[in-house]
Amino acid sequence: MTRHPDEPDMQLWDIRLVVDRIEGRSVCGMAVGDSCEVVDSSRLVLPEGGHFCIYALQAALPLIPAKQRDLPANDWLERDTEVACPDPEERLVMRIERTRRVGLRSEDLT
Repeated sequence: MTRHPDEPDMQLWDIRLVVDRIEGRSVCGMAVGDSCEVVDSSRLVLPEGGHFCIYALQAALPLIPAKQRDLPANDWLERDTEVACPDPEERLVMRIERTRRVGLRSEDLT
């Protein structure tokens, strides 16, 4: 069976990063429920008029490529969904959620 060149040959998950809780004082202006999304492999999407702290985002970025892929059920990264902002006074904890599976063509990606 031959794949048509325009057909996807791989699948990744779109990711939503959600502020789950703030256990300290929020100095970045974020609140519980604030979110951003990584869609179509690499596009960062913010809600209309919303923002997301770049320091909180940078804490989650290294995990996103792995969370976009299906992992073995017993892999720690498959089970863990929380990541913390590096600001010790904020103690802002985010949740990484998979939102939808997207078919992509590997030749369109780097």
